Amino acid sequence: MECVFRSVGLKVAGLLLLTIQLRTDAMVVTSSGPQTIQNAQGNTVNLGCTYTPGPEDTGELDIEWSNVSPDMTQKDKLILSFTGGQTHRYGDPSISSRLKFTGNPKQGDASISISDVRVSDTATYLCKVKKAPGVDTRKVTLVVMVPPSVPKCWIEGGEEKGGPVSLRCKSYQGSNPLSYVWKRETGGALPPDATQDTQTGELLIKNHTDSNVGSYMCEAKNAVGKAQCKYALRAYNPTNKVGIIVGAVIGALLLLLLLLLLIWLLVCCCHKRRYEKEVANEIREDAQAPESRPGSRNSSIRSVLGYRTHPGVHYSSVRKHLPSVSESGHSAIYAGGGNDTLQPAAAGDRHARLQYDHRYGYPV
Repeated sequence: MECVFRSVGLKVAGLLLLTIQLRTDAMVVTSSGPQTIQNAQGNTVNLGCTYTPGPEDTGELDIEWSNVSPDMTQKDKLILSFTGGQTHRYGDPSISSRLKFTGNPKQGDASISISDVRVSDTATYLCKVKKAPGVDTRKVTLVVMVPPSVPKCWIEGGEEKGGPVSLRCKSYQGSNPLSYVWKRETGGALPPDATQDTQTGELLIKNHTDSNVGSYMCEAKNAVGKAQCKYALRAYNPTNKVGIIVGAVIGALLLLLLLLLLIWLLVCCCHKRRYEKEVANEIREDAQAPESRPGSRNSSIRSVLGYRTHPGVHYSSVRKHLPSVSESGHSAIYAGGGNDTLQPAAAGDRHARLQYDHRYGYPV
């Protein structure tokens, strides 16, 4: 039994050695660079894929670069190939036009470069080298990041002695994760009671003194870049808060008094205008109406009563020079004369006789 087990062990070892030998003689991708590459947006990135064919790999050379789909149920997207001694591009021209082989694919270098990389180029890329019967592959993951923009440094609150001081730093562009580090450029090391948060970019000094005065620098960085900003910290004596509050109260009271004064002036002005208008109305009511002329009054009466004038007859309001008029029905008719007196009309006048009426002041 012991001899049987020894014989089986020798056979297995022989098979393993044969497999290793065959594997060594087959197609092998020999690139040993990083399998995950992080680079800044806008740069040119090289994806390595060198290979060594085996002695039995005599078939036609076929090299393919594909964009690996994150969904295992979807097919990978072919973007670049080398077949029959020619290079072929596939897919979106905005991506494939930025791809090219960096070496000679026939001489064992299937590496490619991607120029002007963008965040949308972040993906896993597969290099597949085939030369029948040998075949081998290599995956490279590219992560395109945006470097941090120049951060902004500022202080929250005041710079009064004896109180807390909060220095802030913030970069508004850049791929996460972003980290912030505060350093003191002048005046020595950071204050012993200072604490900083690398995620939010805050440097908190709990008890501010003159010894903390100096220039401070904040550095924002990620895997592909960094940027800095500076802030000159000062120290001021604390302000008199009681005096500020008292001044604010007095100012508010003065403003209120001024407002009340303006309202009082407006009310007085309105009362004065109303009084002047009422006095003017009373004066108009007490004024004597102008006397009307007799002639105009008589003509107005005639107009109201609807009487018409008679041609050839003179009308006057003077009663002294008029002769008496008979009560009988045969009254004398007076015609207009040149001296404003009425003359008796002829007996044979065809017009109807007129009788003077004292109520109206003219013959009717």
